[in-house]
Amino acid sequence: MFLSVFDLFKIGIGPSSSHTMGPMTAARRFLDEIAGDDWPRPAGAKVARIGASLHGSLAYTGIGHGSDRAVILGLAGQTPQTVDPDQADGIIGRITADKMISPPGHPSYHFDPATDLVLDRKTPLTGHANGMAFYAYDASGRLLLKRIYYSIGGGFVVSEEELQRMKAKGSVTSEGKKVPYPFKNAVEMLKMAAKSGLSIAEMKRVNEETQMSREDLDAGLDAIWGAMKSCIDRGLSQDGIMPGGLKVRRRARQLHDKLQEQWQQNRPNPLLANDWLSIYAMAVNEENAAGGRVVTAPTNGAAGTLPAVLRYWLHFHPEADQPSIRDFLLTAAAVGGIIKTNASISGAEVGCQGEVGSASAMAAAGLCAVMGGTPEQVENAAEIALEHHLGMTCDPVGGLVQVPCIERNALGAVKAVTAASLAIKGDGIHFVPLDAAIETMRQTGLDMNEKYKETSLGGLAVNVVEC
Repeated sequence: MFLSVFDLFKIGIGPSSSHTMGPMTAARRFLDEIAGDDWPRPAGAKVARIGASLHGSLAYTGIGHGSDRAVILGLAGQTPQTVDPDQADGIIGRITADKMISPPGHPSYHFDPATDLVLDRKTPLTGHANGMAFYAYDASGRLLLKRIYYSIGGGFVVSEEELQRMKAKGSVTSEGKKVPYPFKNAVEMLKMAAKSGLSIAEMKRVNEETQMSREDLDAGLDAIWGAMKSCIDRGLSQDGIMPGGLKVRRRARQLHDKLQEQWQQNRPNPLLANDWLSIYAMAVNEENAAGGRVVTAPTNGAAGTLPAVLRYWLHFHPEADQPSIRDFLLTAAAVGGIIKTNASISGAEVGCQGEVGSASAMAAAGLCAVMGGTPEQVENAAEIALEHHLGMTCDPVGGLVQVPCIERNALGAVKAVTAASLAIKGDGIHFVPLDAAIETMRQTGLDMNEKYKETSLGGLAVNVVEC
């Protein structure tokens, strides 16, 4: 079973990997399909108009998560990796005014967002909570092609057919990829580490290098950290009110300035590390909420936890260096792959335990590894962090990735550091295996009421008075 580090860490745009990056990617896939010859097009028929509908969680919280904007940008030919957040409003404004889209390599198509983009809360698609459909019509209004896609978390998008194959075989992203250390759970990972004498990061590196050169792998890992660091730095430099209507004010810059003042005055602060962790995480998630460029880790809604812990490692540990950053990311990706394979990283499937809980487990594993932890201690760190997020709901107020999401990432980072510290002081022997915590998360997600899974129909989303 192989899930690449670049599957889990995707550079893209906020505020949501499931609701923003996924729909944008799906729209691009639909464009590619109608441009091809692999669908039964009636003789002489030409696509003149395009439509789209969002269903399930995408319909309930699509406006707050920017799903409508993402679809428009995707149909305009943009991708999460390349879209310029500063240009997005202009692109959407022109399409709304002209009622036309002109993606590169295509003719112009009629597309009026007011009528051709529907948030359908009444018709759920059966494959996944994050479902969407795209339609192509000819000039007479005849339907030429309909395609259904599902955004399954972390920016992953699958077609209806791919979803069925994934359910039958385990993971659509792992087909056809043979690697030397194909662990699909933590038990297998630890057995392979013991037999090979390699660390988790070393095994993950060997797997990745069957797909690319060492130079390309290191360059890609450095680019991931570079994007994470840039996101932290941007978040620490911005202030003002975040978009969406809740009037939530950015706090990371103000808190950062206060900490810098205390740092320079050498004033004692027993909570100093926790404060820095929280500010780093908040900086990322404030950028995400504003639609800035972030890295899924493993999702946008949980994008701040892992970068905060990695920045903490560089801030407080003098032995931190570039190779340790790469080992951190490789170890975190190994754990994230196990979680995604055996449970979910989607808030719409299992609640926020699958997003911030997974992020905290990944960050705890990465930190424990670079602090010198054995594979058993690393597995223990991930288990501790995940166990203490079990049952966490996804209940964003107003459908926005702001409350409680921003602070939730900060606390996830604090839990990750605590978990790593506890694990590395032990011998790796512990009562609850990581695999058991992952299976518990999966079962809890199945039992969780839908109103607590990214629909904004329960929890804080209905108990907080919006001002």
